[in-house]
Order: sequence, then C-alpha cells, then structure tokens
Amino acid sequence: MFVTVEGPILHADLDSFYASVEQRDDPALRSRPVVVGGGVVLAASYEAKAYGVRTAMGGGLARRLCPHAIVVPPRMSAYAKASKAVFGVFERTTPLVEGISIDEAFLDVGGLARIAGTPSQIAAKLRRDVAEQVGLPITVGVARTKFLAKVASGVAKPDGLLVVPHDGELDFLHPLPVERLWGVGRVTADKLRSRGVRTVGDLARLGEATLVSMLGPAAGRHLHALAHNQDPRPVRTGARRRSIGSQRALGRRRRTPAELDVILASIADRLGRRLRGAHRVCRTVTLRFRFADFTRATRSQTLRYPTAHTADILATARGLLAAARPMIDEQGLTLLGVSLSNLDDDGAVQLTLPFDGPDLGALDSTLDQVRDKYGAGAVTRAMLLGHDPGLEVPLLPD
Repeated sequence: MFVTVEGPILHADLDSFYASVEQRDDPALRSRPVVVGGGVVLAASYEAKAYGVRTAMGGGLARRLCPHAIVVPPRMSAYAKASKAVFGVFERTTPLVEGISIDEAFLDVGGLARIAGTPSQIAAKLRRDVAEQVGLPITVGVARTKFLAKVASGVAKPDGLLVVPHDGELDFLHPLPVERLWGVGRVTADKLRSRGVRTVGDLARLGEATLVSMLGPAAGRHLHALAHNQDPRPVRTGARRRSIGSQRALGRRRRTPAELDVILASIADRLGRRLRGAHRVCRTVTLRFRFADFTRATRSQTLRYPTAHTADILATARGLLAAARPMIDEQGLTLLGVSLSNLDDDGAVQLTLPFDGPDLGALDSTLDQVRDKYGAGAVTRAMLLGHDPGLEVPLLPD
C-alpha cells in the first residue's frame, strides 16, 4: 500500500509573471530590475522588488526607488500566449486543474501516486516542465488543503518548492504573520495587531466567539477555520467565475468627475461585452475604490432583475460613484474598479430597468448588439472618442 505524508494539492504560481515573460524574451533584461508599465506598475521583477517597487505603484515613485530600472511597455498578447502554454503543462500533469488567474492554479494530484510518484515529485517535475517548455520560473506549494498550499507557495517564492507534511501543518502555519491568512487585509491586520494578534498562532489561540465579536460573524468564523487549517474545498474543474470584474489604475493625479465618468463608461462597456460573451447575466454591481492613502472601499447595489445590458450596469455604477463623491473628493482616488456578481446563465429573464427616457435602454441595447456582432470598435460612445480604454488584461474564460 502506497502511503505518503504529503497532501495531494498543489498551488502553482508563476513568479512576477509579466516581468518574467519580458526577461525570457529579451536576454538583455535578465538579472536586471524590470518594470512593466510606465504610468502605473503592472509588474516588477524580483530585482526591482528588492528596491521596494510593487505592483499598482505609480511609475514616478517606482523610478525614484529604483532609478536604474528598465521600464518596458506591456505586451498582453505575449502574456496570454505564455499563460496558455503553462496551463497546457498543468493539464498534461493532471486532469484536475482549477485556474485561479492567468498565472496561477490549483492541481489535485492525489490519484497519480502509482504512475507519477509523490506530490513533491510531481511538483518538481511540473517546475522543470514549465521551465523547459515555456521558459518561465514557477513556485509550487504542496499541502493537504488549498489554503495551505497557497500559503506554502507564497512562502517559497521566488522559484521555489515547499511541501507542508500532514504532521507539520500547524508548526508551519502558526509562526507566520497574520496577513498570510486569506481575508486579512490592511484594515483587518491593524485591528488584530491592536489586540496583540501578530501571528496566525496568536489568532488560533483566540476562541471563535472572540473573533466573531472582533470582526463579525463571517470574517471571525472564516479566520478561525483557516488558522486551524480547516479548508474542505476540493479542486474544482470547469468552475465558472462567481464574479466578472475590471479595474483601472488612475495614478496620483486628481481626476475630474467628467474624467471618472468616461473611465467608468469604458469599464462598463468592457464588462457588458464579457458578460454577454459568456452568456451570463448579473444582479449585483459593485464599485471598488483605492484611495491616495492606499485604503480601499466598496459600494454595491443589487438590481431587481438580472441583466446583461450595458445601460443597466453603467447607470447603477454611476449612482454608486455619485454616492461616493464626498469620499473621493476628500481622499483622492488612485484606482476605480467594477465587478458584477450574483451571476446566472442568460436563460434567466432579462429586463431593462427604466433610466433617463423611454428610448435610452433600446438605444444602448442596439449598441450592445452591434458591438457584440462586429467588435468593440464598430461603434462607440461619443464621450469615449479619443479616450485611452486602458489595457485589456488577459483573463481566464468567464
């Protein structure tokens, strides 16, 4: 009987994906600090990260931190091609692959012991295959749960492999900073640290009731479970997105209400096309904000009926943006995002909600149909003429 103390789940995560593709394709960039994107950092090589450069940082600050960084424009088609090649390696390793983004996935290798070896052996071969066939470094965490496999890959970066055995799970997890737990962002971390909770072990020693009183029922129970490595979720193949979103980094410059409205309309157009292309409808529209002090906030509204019409999405988003105007004016906005959730297949009934006039919904519906049939550039809003729509980031299928 084949027995192993290694968990069956792998979390594979490409290292500084965009920057690694640039270094792969241009030998002159290898072992040098590389920044992808000029106005806003889309990715930074580990050589640039050593100077404090981070994703979503303004380009000016990145250049001050690392004056000798080489700034290159993004090549989204190259990244999409590389992602497809890497996922090909994943799927040749195991049929149980759950993509998380274009550069990371969970793999279940629990049934491959007799033909492929232990999970750590499979992970080592996966890393070799990605390096040899695609030319990119990838880090893999191996554990019994999805949560712990992801934590392990984060600790092992860059270009590493880390196995957490069954009998060493809590010994590995508990000394880590509390920020390693999913759902612990800056605000939650500050709240926990103010109560003397600095490590996962500190949090694990608190009772669930105490965490619920501090953070609320959902967050308290969630973090209590993770701190004890309780994560029953299996690797799911063919799972569809629970939300569809897009965001635009704005830099540090103050944007006028008219500028923000143009950006919002561009995002709404893009999301409407994705929603209809996936034959889905949504009921909830959420706006995501990041402010100049790096704090974040969200505002959401659930519609009465499911929809895939751009007019519905944009009108709802505009209402949320208007409600957040005082907060934006006070704090300054550096990122604006929209996500659509409560998704269903488009067989659900779609009704256009009433907006500015009786013809507006019909006009926008016609524009949707023209763009869907002939492409996004076939017809556009006058307000978007000459507007930079931002980058079309490669995505997993919706």
